[in-house]
Amino acid sequence: MKKAIGFSLVLVLLLGLVLGSGFLIANNQNQDSQGAENSTADVLREDNKNSGFKLDAKGAVLMDPQTGEILWEQNAHDRYYPASMTKLMTMVVTMDMVANGQATLDEPVQTSERAESFGGSEVFLETGETFPLEEMMIAIAVASANDAAVAVAEHLAGTEEAFVELMNKKAKELGLKNTHFANCHGLHDENNYTTAYDMALIAREALKYPQILEWTSIKRYTFRKEPLSILDTTNKMLYWYPGTDGFKTGFTDAAGLNLVSTVKRDGLRLIAVVMGVETPRGHFKESMKLYNWAFKQWAFKELYKSGHEVASIPVGKGNKEKVSVVTTDRVGARLSRMRNKKEDVTVKFNIPSIINAPIAKGQKVGEAIIFKNGKEVDRVDVVTQSEVKKASLSQELTRVIRSVFTIRQ
Repeated sequence: MKKAIGFSLVLVLLLGLVLGSGFLIANNQNQDSQGAENSTADVLREDNKNSGFKLDAKGAVLMDPQTGEILWEQNAHDRYYPASMTKLMTMVVTMDMVANGQATLDEPVQTSERAESFGGSEVFLETGETFPLEEMMIAIAVASANDAAVAVAEHLAGTEEAFVELMNKKAKELGLKNTHFANCHGLHDENNYTTAYDMALIAREALKYPQILEWTSIKRYTFRKEPLSILDTTNKMLYWYPGTDGFKTGFTDAAGLNLVSTVKRDGLRLIAVVMGVETPRGHFKESMKLYNWAFKQWAFKELYKSGHEVASIPVGKGNKEKVSVVTTDRVGARLSRMRNKKEDVTVKFNIPSIINAPIAKGQKVGEAIIFKNGKEVDRVDVVTQSEVKKASLSQELTRVIRSVFTIRQ
């Protein structure tokens, strides 16, 4: 009997050890599994385009305008109605014409009877009323004025239809595959559509023109003094989110609430687009949510500040022997904040060994070429810091004599 009891106790102990070890193995496997899940989560956080982060919007996208890289997307290539975001392309095409010498910002734009007839967002232009082109552009950028958009289109291209052709031509040049414009203002039309991705590309193009950022960053503007007409921005992000300086809101019943915006914070500029938001002020809320998430993921690595002196270059045949050359913008690139992601930013300066006079102040003489992990991501112009005139005859003779004596020594 005692032997049977002893055998039973041994059996119980053995079973306990087996089950216990089995429990430990299972527990370790669970921990390993949890570790694998954490590792996978890290990968997902790095692969931000496929992350679990979601917005309450039909389509949305986050872009690094420096590289054009899409950092996050949600139905980015689905077609939606842009509403007044259309006007950003109107501004881009206008500035293209200014840059090409086809127009000037101070030329007068006269309001036609057709332009006056457009309601919705407007500045109540009257037939025959005239404003400089820049004032009309401010009305478009700040108040989203449909009447001003049509007046500008007719002034620059003869008719709105002809201007819209220029908008669609520009869309093709930018490689926008899912965009078509039917008007210059964004009032609803079944054939006026775009995508969040395409809209981000338009915004990236708009960044080439500092004037567009200047206009779209205006919060309040006195458009007329008699009778007094004060414009308030439709983009409340300018008030609510530090670093915002563009671009354009949009709303129709068919489109919902839209916003294409850009924010620059601590040197890092990003572009966000949200489309088809249905909750009041949701296009601002969802955009801010996206930017908050983004600025936790990335930061700007600055190598040189704007205006940094790159070199002092010898001048040939000038009244000065050297001229300083400086960068026109901050030199650097976006880097991940994640510790386990190693990224490297370097710069190469492409500048001449000598420059011949005469030289104008601010004259481009080279570039700072920025590389991220060995791949070129951006270029910043390098310009002269001061003017250098051609040397006088006496200066040239003095230099020749000095060089002769220097050789003899």
